[in-house]
Amino acid sequence: MALKYNPREIEKKWQDKWAADGIYEVKEESDRPKFYALTMLPYTSGDLHIGHWYAMAPSDVYARFKRMQGYNVLHPMGFDAFGLPAENAAISHGIHPYVWTMKNIENMRRQLKSMGAIYDWNREVITCVPEYYKWTQWFFLKFYHAGLAYRGKAPVNWCPKCQTVLANEQVVGEGLCERCGAQVTKKDMEQWFFRITKYAEELLDHSQIDWPERIEIMQKNWIGKSEGAEISFELEHEGVEQKEIRVFTTRPDTIFGVTFFLLAPEHPLVPLLTTPEHKAEVEKYIAWCRRQTEYERTALGREKTGVFLGSYVINRLNGEKVPIWITDYVMLGYGTGAVMGVPAHDERDLEFAREFSLPVRPVIAPPGCSGEETPLPYIEQGVMINSGEFTGLPSEQGSKAICDLLTEKGWGKSTVSYRLRDWLISRQRYWGAPIPMVYCDRCGIVPVPEEDLPVLLPPDAEFKPTGESPLKYCPSFVNTTCPQCSGPAKRETDTMDTFMCSNWYFMRYTSPKASDAPFDAEKIKYWLPVDLYTGGAEHAVMHLLYARFFTKALRDIGLVDFAEPFTRLFNQGTIIYRGGKMSKSKGNVIAPDEYVAELGADAVRGYLMFVGPWEFGGEWSDSGIVGISRWLNRVWSLVTTDYVSLEVESKVERELRRIVHKTIRKATEDLEKFRFNTMIASLMELTNYLLKVQEVRNVSLPLWQEAISYFLLLLAPTAPHLAEELWVRSGHSYSIHNQSWPKFDQELAKETEITLPIEVNGKLRDKLVVPASITEDEARELALSRERIKAYTNGKKIDRIIYIPGRVMNIVVR
Repeated sequence: MALKYNPREIEKKWQDKWAADGIYEVKEESDRPKFYALTMLPYTSGDLHIGHWYAMAPSDVYARFKRMQGYNVLHPMGFDAFGLPAENAAISHGIHPYVWTMKNIENMRRQLKSMGAIYDWNREVITCVPEYYKWTQWFFLKFYHAGLAYRGKAPVNWCPKCQTVLANEQVVGEGLCERCGAQVTKKDMEQWFFRITKYAEELLDHSQIDWPERIEIMQKNWIGKSEGAEISFELEHEGVEQKEIRVFTTRPDTIFGVTFFLLAPEHPLVPLLTTPEHKAEVEKYIAWCRRQTEYERTALGREKTGVFLGSYVINRLNGEKVPIWITDYVMLGYGTGAVMGVPAHDERDLEFAREFSLPVRPVIAPPGCSGEETPLPYIEQGVMINSGEFTGLPSEQGSKAICDLLTEKGWGKSTVSYRLRDWLISRQRYWGAPIPMVYCDRCGIVPVPEEDLPVLLPPDAEFKPTGESPLKYCPSFVNTTCPQCSGPAKRETDTMDTFMCSNWYFMRYTSPKASDAPFDAEKIKYWLPVDLYTGGAEHAVMHLLYARFFTKALRDIGLVDFAEPFTRLFNQGTIIYRGGKMSKSKGNVIAPDEYVAELGADAVRGYLMFVGPWEFGGEWSDSGIVGISRWLNRVWSLVTTDYVSLEVESKVERELRRIVHKTIRKATEDLEKFRFNTMIASLMELTNYLLKVQEVRNVSLPLWQEAISYFLLLLAPTAPHLAEELWVRSGHSYSIHNQSWPKFDQELAKETEITLPIEVNGKLRDKLVVPASITEDEARELALSRERIKAYTNGKKIDRIIYIPGRVMNIVVR
């Protein structure tokens, strides 16, 4: 009589033994090829829900699979531990962010260990501890000395509820904060930036990496490369030293159609170019614009607003005076903050011109058309009209000719522009890595010497929703000594965007205990780049883009010898529950703990992979996980029940071998392509077949034992605890997870019989069970002799017969 399957007892037993034996500890000294399989580290929210497990359990299965295939696999885990929620908890509950964070980590580590993953916990990384953020600060200094970090004043996204600056990527929907949903406004502040724009062109190149096409498209759209021309408009205004304003345009062929000139309301020339009679109206309009979000200002279909400054620029190509206006849809942070208005060939410009009764002059017409009857705006390429010496030229040829003239005259040039802005990394928070800079009245901005790192977060800061960093009101932190002159100085009180921490955590995993460098250079060479990175697609234009930039910058600084951090990227889908993605705010979060306690971690792992294709996700169902639990119980019964052979049938033995090797082939192919759901379905089919064989007992004991061994090896990545227990109970030596992945025999796996669909004029009319080796002539003769087929072919002419071997036969008649 087989013992009852007790997953709680079995899982604890093996997790304890694996930990005690260090079975999953990873060493660089190996003759096996390396494979770095990485899952995006979780934020320290306090609890892992099933959505987290959906990212982590299948990736662990794949890492185990590669390990059994003979790779030296690094599959580490850590915690993204800085961030605003911890600071908000400090304000709301009076608990220090460090205490709140470390308590959450303790709970999440327990939950992760209950999963039974192959994480080497000796390599754990926590981004909020000084041993880690010391090196985050060190990287900042490297960027500063390389000219990649700078301080500048700019309008920033400000969340009044979170009381912090947001990156553009953190403003979602209709100008809302991605965390709290509050309306985002604008605020001018001195900020620290990274020059990610220096790498815009290189970031467009995904040729050396295997990433999903949609992620590549999202990054390319975010970078927003545009080819065109930079054009100088002459400026002659009393009291203004500047003699030109430059614009970028993708359509230099429309230069003769300019009838107005637009500046961003924040442009520094606006106060200087505003005439006295327009000053009051301009100032009122600027104040109104500052209350608008970027989303509101640039939204398509929005009513056009603006104010005339009373001044003009000169279009150098035709000598015309062009009135200067300000409008909310021109942004200072994009391009030059100036736009030439060509209403006949731009939809927004036409709306603006009609709103303020400005002239509209067509200068491009469709080929073969005069342009007089062309509906406006005409935005396509065409033939230049009303364009002086360039009239009659095709758009493309005219653009080149105009660019040549601009270059010759010194009025402009052909150039490339990018939508991408430099990365704003300053945050007015306590709970982040302090920016290691000092402000001295005598010496100016001074970097903290590397030997003085880390700049530690003070434990006695007060947490109040003031809109400024709590560090600003902490004298013990702010007041310091200038590293250059030893005089009194003030520390920078902003901390770094938490994406700075996740820019390099995957490098730290290679040598997490390194104290004299951020990582061991030799170990980096061994492990990096990451072979497989898995996580959510929502990080496309934030973490994934920033990490690529960071790695390329480190390469140029001379710290690494590779340009891309993640060779292959896979984005998993989402687990849906009660109609939506799991979220604490929606109240539809499912905690894994109760399911692990009742049904076992192996059941949770198995169900998450069976629920649907990993890239699409699926709907959580309690009945579904119960079904997986029943399957695992059947597996337990199958293996623990003694097998005694009654009568050996060679035909049955051949079929068992075929099905086993067919399943090995199927499971291998499915795992390589992350098709976990169909892999598990094939294991279920093999389970059912083995149960039938067990009932009849018509194969030999050695073959039965061989089949069970293969089955357990295939099961091991998915249900590691159960597979380990049954492996040992079957008389094998510990551990199944140190065994090799089984190889299938192609000959043995071949089908002996197939079901061949027979179609007439593309419609299924019959099915034949035939030998897998059947020839086309044999299949044709057999099909045409079938009564069901004759009913559709008698009295008709057979035009042709299409045969796809082993797949389908289609008889075309008329």
